[in-house]
Amino acid sequence: MLRYGGLVLNSRTQSSTNQERGEEMKSFRIVFKKLLIPSMLFFVGCGNNCVKVVVDTPPPPPPAPTAELGDVFYAYDSSVLDAASRSQLEENVQWMMENPNASIIIEGHCDERGTSEYNMALGERRAESVKSYMVNAGVDISRMQTVSYGEERPFDPGHDEAAWAKNRRAHFVVQ
Repeated sequence: MLRYGGLVLNSRTQSSTNQERGEEMKSFRIVFKKLLIPSMLFFVGCGNNCVKVVVDTPPPPPPAPTAELGDVFYAYDSSVLDAASRSQLEENVQWMMENPNASIIIEGHCDERGTSEYNMALGERRAESVKSYMVNAGVDISRMQTVSYGEERPFDPGHDEAAWAKNRRAHFVVQ
């Protein structure tokens, strides 16, 4: 007699009827399928010669360079780079040379004075003047893009000369 949980399996005896034998075989098949086959697969599959497979995952890509590239500021209604702007651009160029895989977006911004159309064009001239300076300093042109936001994204929401001076700028976004 074999016991499994509440299930009892008897070996066949002379007094067993065909119906009893059929039920015994059903019970045996259930036990065989649910207990013995998975156990056999485990033992057969993990004999003494089991090989552990270790899959090396590739290392993550290096983090994107983080930098605080300094903004370049402009005089009212101008896209001309002054001495302070050129000094800041030299630092930005140096960073670009030290990070050859980095690319940037140069954003041209304006203060709120002037029409939207005029400020969009002025913002584009400001971004392009920075890009031109950096190309002449040796930065590959394919690593830079320009965009103009005109007066649409002010740094300082104020309505005075101090706020306007902060908004007349070229801003750098590292990609």
